[in-house]
Order: sequence, then C-alpha cells, then structure tokens
Amino acid sequence: MRVLRIHDLPEKPMDSATPIAGWTGGPVSRTRQTIIGDGDSENFRCNVVNFREGATTGWHTHNCDQILVVTAGRGMVATEKEEREITVGDIVHIKAGERHWHGAKADTAMSHITVTTAGSQSAH
Repeated sequence: MRVLRIHDLPEKPMDSATPIAGWTGGPVSRTRQTIIGDGDSENFRCNVVNFREGATTGWHTHNCDQILVVTAGRGMVATEKEEREITVGDIVHIKAGERHWHGAKADTAMSHITVTTAGSQSAH
C-alpha cells in the first residue's frame, strides 16, 4: 500500500498539444504529477495533470476508457457532440475511442486526476 499527497508529487513539464480551433485560451502549458506510473501497476496508470489558464489537451482519443477527477479550478471537456464545464469534484468518464479534449477555462488554472489502463495509448 502507498499513501501519497498531491502537493508532494514533483511536477514535470508535458509535451505541447495542438490548440483547439476557436478556443480563446492561452498557451498550451501543462505539467504532470505521477501517481501510478508505467510499470507500477498491472492494471492502471494515474497522473495529476495541471493546466495553466486557458491551456487544453488538444483533440485526441484513447484506446481505453479514461476517467478524469477535477481537483482544482474550472475547465471544459468536449466531445464532437457536446461541450461541458467541469469544476472541483466533477468526475468525467470518456469511452475508449471517443474523440475529445479537456482543459482549463481562460480565467483559471485547472487540475485533474486522470486514470487509464496500464500500457494504453492516446492518438491525436
């Protein structure tokens, strides 16, 4: 068993993402804090992703379901069919193969925990 505190996890810069067309947010700037890294679990991978004001992931898909748990700030999550505002305490379930993006609102940073299966892949 491990018990971790989010504020104790080191933040590492993430690669850039393609900005969302029409999104008025700022530069695509994110950091990652690893909770369950590759090789730490046979079943799951889990990270905290921190978005600067207006930063998003860019459109992408996963080959597994993804769960997002918002832990700070406010943001948006969108699929090709709908766009929803999300805030602290919201939990989002995105099905495998569903094209989507998520990120911070223009006026606030946002953080969420993301859970995917071990070894899963994303594509842009």
